[in-house]
Amino acid sequence: MDQAGIIRDLLTWLESHLDQPLSLDNVAAKAGYSKWHLQRMFKEVTGHAIGAYIRARRLSKSAVALRLTARPILDIALQYRFDSQQTFTRAFKKQFARTPALYRRSADWSAFGMRPPIRLGEFTPPQPHFITLPETHLLGTTQSYSCTLEQISAFRNEMRIQFWHQFLSHTSTIPPVLYGLHEPRANADKDDEQEVLYTTALPPEMANSNIPNLQPVHLEGGDYVQFNYEGPAEGLQNFVLTLYGTCMPMLNLTRRRGQDIERFYPAHREKLAEPPKEVRCEYLIPVRR
Repeated sequence: MDQAGIIRDLLTWLESHLDQPLSLDNVAAKAGYSKWHLQRMFKEVTGHAIGAYIRARRLSKSAVALRLTARPILDIALQYRFDSQQTFTRAFKKQFARTPALYRRSADWSAFGMRPPIRLGEFTPPQPHFITLPETHLLGTTQSYSCTLEQISAFRNEMRIQFWHQFLSHTSTIPPVLYGLHEPRANADKDDEQEVLYTTALPPEMANSNIPNLQPVHLEGGDYVQFNYEGPAEGLQNFVLTLYGTCMPMLNLTRRRGQDIERFYPAHREKLAEPPKEVRCEYLIPVRR
């Protein structure tokens, strides 16, 4: 019996069902084992108790919802299967050392308390590089879109492609470096969505006069953690989710206010009929060290 394979499949299933009833009886029925055998096997393979792991992952998901949406705390608590706001607050404070309300209002976003999903098998986390950027001035265009947390991956990929296509539609060649700046915030009109401001920008010396509606863009200086990505374009957003869901908690980093920075280095200077299949990108997150 391939216990690791069984638990790997179960972990994938759990991750997509954290807002569903997950009693030990339900989970054991899904796995096809008695709950006693499943608990023992899960602990042997992962080193964690299954019930405690599920609760920690639910609380981590709720922490993301608190930071990125304006949904009422009770709604978030109920979504992740807590029977009351009081029960949720006690469990949340135990894991994150602050109440949900204080966690939401904090200017910085500490990774303390976040429980990354367990990964079985080979996994090499992206390597961090700590850098300090000077204050930088760019020229660019800012657009926005809104989506639910469940739509983030698909929407960000689509919007990234759409915004860059619009930004570069009037140029004959591609500059050697392109900046994409993310600034998420809670949607003021729809409390279950987040609004994302996305800025496509260039250094002033690279800006082409053919690009319309360029506006000055101020990029705040300070400390950043940089991760490098090179691979399929459609894999970039999952890479970003890994940074926030696994790397930031593993490094116990605190994200300060500011924009996430994407620095793209196009492989081809000539314009292509279709978006590039492969990208090389430096992804920078503002941190407080």
